[in-house]
Amino acid sequence: MSYFEAFILALVQGFTEFLPISSSAHLILPSAILGWEDQGLAFDVAVHVGTLAAVVIYFRKEVVTLFSALFGSIFKGERSKESKLAWMIVLATIPACIFGLLMKDIIELYLRSAYVIATTTIVFGLLLWWVDKNAKLADDEYQAGWKKALFIGLAQAAAIIPGTSRSGATITAALYLGFTREAAARFSFLMSIPIITLAGAYLGLKLATGSEPIHFGFLLTGIIVSFVSAYICIHFFLKLISRMGMTPFVIYRLILGVGLFAFLLMS
Repeated sequence: MSYFEAFILALVQGFTEFLPISSSAHLILPSAILGWEDQGLAFDVAVHVGTLAAVVIYFRKEVVTLFSALFGSIFKGERSKESKLAWMIVLATIPACIFGLLMKDIIELYLRSAYVIATTTIVFGLLLWWVDKNAKLADDEYQAGWKKALFIGLAQAAAIIPGTSRSGATITAALYLGFTREAAARFSFLMSIPIITLAGAYLGLKLATGSEPIHFGFLLTGIIVSFVSAYICIHFFLKLISRMGMTPFVIYRLILGVGLFAFLLMS
């Protein structure tokens, strides 16, 4: 991998991790279309660190408040809307952990293909369009009960399939349940913190117990570029989502999916 490839892949990871367009799809596509070699486990860990740092720092006030409320509810029995939200995020994380552990080998062997990505990109894009068009847009994230949290968590679990988009699936589920667009995005972003942490820890453990060589220049590039691009993406997405809705992302997904199918059929 060259520094140029590292920069592009980290930029793609940062911009697509929190948009409803599938970061995993965009990281697989360069190898399918441009013939780039797999970026490797160490680089995957680096971009996970970068995007995690971006969402934690952007939501630093909320993270501190939610952690304090969570521990307050455990050790002091305190109850508040913040502690409820923290527990709902914990609950929403469980399905993806279970599904990831049970299905990771099957997904790696059979579902990381360009045809699967093209199909899920289109199908889940159309689902996002339909839900956004018919959404009530009434509730904020603090009104999420355990049933809603579990439903959004199951959507996050389904997003392990490449091309689905973790943020796309969770935002779609939240909109379907009546969240406003801003609340759906915030809940999705806060949900990303534990799942990205766990995924990064898992990849880091595999890296530590494996023999893959580590190029620290590439890792640093991955961390910095993915952090900056993810932070910018989160900021502008939250600023603009209420006005522009999901239609631009749906159109992008349809163009991407159709274009990928055309490329595969012609190659």
